Amino acid sequence: FDADGALFQLVSEARRISLAHLFDPVLAVHTSLVEPLPHQITAVYGEMLPRQPLRFLLADDPGAGKTIMAGLLIKELLIRGDLERCLVVAPGSLVEQWQDELSQKFGLSFDILTRDQIEAARTGNPFTERNFLIARLDMLSRNEELQTRFKSAKEWDLVICDEAHRMSASF
Repeated sequence: FDADGALFQLVSEARRISLAHLFDPVLAVHTSLVEPLPHQITAVYGEMLPRQPLRFLLADDPGAGKTIMAGLLIKELLIRGDLERCLVVAPGSLVEQWQDELSQKFGLSFDILTRDQIEAARTGNPFTERNFLIARLDMLSRNEELQTRFKSAKEWDLVICDEAHRMSASF
């Protein structure tokens, strides 16, 4: 073996990390700044992740940690290589909170869709230019042109709708 030892070590470490979820079934918990409650672990690892395709309604009391469960799900799917594009749709008053929690607790970087981003989109469609996006529910529901752009973009692997009871069935 006459290859560069440092490069071999780098490749080996990358491969080990890519397979880490096989040896630690709750890897997202151990790589995040959260201490989830038992019901959150049961929901994410016992109910959500085993379902393929994933279609899940998570409805619980206020303060039950639904955002924590969503963050664990997103991070676990990313670690497993099952998530490339994720959209969070939330009421306008909560988008910054979503962005902060996903960043601070899970190390996930999401952009908030703004009017400036919509206007500055190189392709004309901001939904095709970002893979991790948080959108305001009212912005999407009131703008038919934005809805058309949304529908024409590449499919999302995961869409999380906070306060989904505010959405219409036709959206």
